[in-house]
Amino acid sequence: MAEEPISLHRAALFDERSARDISPARVPQISFDRPELNRILGVYGRMVAAGEWRDYALDFLEDAAVFSIFRHAAEMPLFRIEKRPRLRAKQGQYSVIAAGGVILKRGHELAQVLRIFDKKLLKALAD
Repeated sequence: MAEEPISLHRAALFDERSARDISPARVPQISFDRPELNRILGVYGRMVAAGEWRDYALDFLEDAAVFSIFRHAAEMPLFRIEKRPRLRAKQGQYSVIAAGGVILKRGHELAQVLRIFDKKLLKALAD
């Protein structure tokens, strides 16, 4: 009796008829486009220059793109900037989430959502 190799697939994408056709390249993935990433990195750069932030991470998932901001690389993120296109028609696809999971700002435009960091930047520069 010959054993067949075990194939691992993501549960949400598993379909017995097309199990052979699923590849990692076909898994849908949400990402930030270049203007969005430039705007986020602009805010990030100003906060790094002010000495408030020191590291970041990017995660591109099936349902969200996440830009995590850290004070130190070995700790929990201070903030997460998330893009969830499924919420585009509801409360807005962009959100800034604090370390405790509290949504600080949510909206349809990234520039509006990122304005929450203007207050933090001014406070950091004043200290």
